[in-house]
Amino acid sequence: MTIEDKQKEITEEFADIEDWLDRYAQIIDLGNELPPIDESVKTPEHLIEGCQSRVWLDASLDDEGKVHFRADSDAIIVKGIISLLISVLDGHTPQEILDADLHFINDIGLGEHLSPTRSNGLLAMVKQMRMYALAFKTMHDA
Repeated sequence: MTIEDKQKEITEEFADIEDWLDRYAQIIDLGNELPPIDESVKTPEHLIEGCQSRVWLDASLDDEGKVHFRADSDAIIVKGIISLLISVLDGHTPQEILDADLHFINDIGLGEHLSPTRSNGLLAMVKQMRMYALAFKTMHDA
């Protein structure tokens, strides 16, 4: 499934949920489905700068050149948001991640329903995921 296909799927899933409290509940449910990460990843090197909550993000590149993300957060809504980002970007090449226009964030109204600090955190998460992709691309191209 392409990044665009996944964004469409998420947008359609949220289109059926009109009430924002229900949308938040859906995001929290997605966060609860995020596989747990090893405690060894919960280090300062994996903390995302710019998030009010603590968010740990790690990435690896498989033999096929696809990026895989693992993350956790100490805030349930933030864990749901990083889960959404992972569901869209995980398993794609660094170039696909770098080229992705993550419009689903606005399509589902998430951008306008987050506090300014949560919005900054969301941007920091996207930035860190792209930084991992750029690092893997640079390593691969070298």
